[in-house]
Amino acid sequence: MSVELPTADFYDFESELTETEVAKLVQLREFLTLEVAPHATKWWNDAEFPAHILPKIAALGLAAPDRRSFSHLFTGLVIAEMTRTDTSLATFFLVHHDLFVQALIDFGSEEQQQRLLPDAIALRTTGAFALTEPDHGSDVAGGMVTTARKVTDEDGTHWVLNGAKRWIGNGTFCEHMLLWSRDADSGKVRGFILDGSLPGVTRTKIEHKIALRTVQNAHIVLENVRVEERDRFCGVESFSDTNKLLRGSRISVAWQAVGQQFAAFDVARAYALERQQFGKPLASFQMIQSQLVKMLGNATSSLAMMARIATLQDQGAVGGSDATMAQVALAKAHTTAAMRETVAMGRSILGGNGIVSDYRMAKIFSDAEAIYTYEGSHEINTLIAGRTITGISAIV
Repeated sequence: MSVELPTADFYDFESELTETEVAKLVQLREFLTLEVAPHATKWWNDAEFPAHILPKIAALGLAAPDRRSFSHLFTGLVIAEMTRTDTSLATFFLVHHDLFVQALIDFGSEEQQQRLLPDAIALRTTGAFALTEPDHGSDVAGGMVTTARKVTDEDGTHWVLNGAKRWIGNGTFCEHMLLWSRDADSGKVRGFILDGSLPGVTRTKIEHKIALRTVQNAHIVLENVRVEERDRFCGVESFSDTNKLLRGSRISVAWQAVGQQFAAFDVARAYALERQQFGKPLASFQMIQSQLVKMLGNATSSLAMMARIATLQDQGAVGGSDATMAQVALAKAHTTAAMRETVAMGRSILGGNGIVSDYRMAKIFSDAEAIYTYEGSHEINTLIAGRTITGISAIV
């Protein structure tokens, strides 16, 4: 007689969802189980992006505008579930929807939205978010060197862009990207909708990654790229205008840390129950059980923190107190640190099998390193929270 074991959602946070949200989450899990899970490791090993499944992802009805009718707990669990199955696919999804599509919604003109949103929402076209530069990551707000110079001639007003961007997810194949540059005359940071096929744009795939191998990260060089005035984000006047986007994406990445821990726990527990050592299952040893419980505790505390962030977001949507950037920064720092410990214990439980992708744990372990770093490194998020709780900035 088999015993039904509890899920990684040990405290049943999903019970807070509506019936409609539960049904939608079940639909997503069925899709991930059938269309993604059997192939994710091969995509990762081959460093190839599965563009052929984009229409099926679009059919799920989980685009940025569609999710407005759901709770923030549900939208967070969507990211966690995608990550639980494949971190790379979840990363594509949040870059496209939570950064590019959301930017069109927040900052795009009516003409830009009419022209670009329908295809982007339906994933007939894909987008990227080009902010990081080769020499500027955490300090890109003040250190950005990519420039845009406004030019007016007989053909009208346009902008000439020069510089480089790096680590741009979806950047090798996307039709459009939200690209940030500094106005060469005023010094202001501006946003542009960049067509990746424009003359002067060179996109090179970043090779030899040990994490998110399925994600196509690009190194982008801009040489006298002409961008029309209609493709400037009129709603962007300074880098501070990006805070809403960055706060939202930081929340999504913290949810990824939850999903990554769920994945590590799932794989480690299944392995410990099946693997025999000294004539009995690994799961029967006290030290293995201790590690599994610690992994589950880390995942649960991370989920609880993110559920509270989701509640604050729901309150903010109706005029209440929303999650602050400092609260989000603390969540991202805490959940990713817990994740790092969780995936390390999971890899340890698998022993030598934990370093080959055949057993999934090596992929989970490696992908966690990217989650730990992007959307604000652990150190930067720690200092953002530290600035709030002390009133003193330690960021130069």
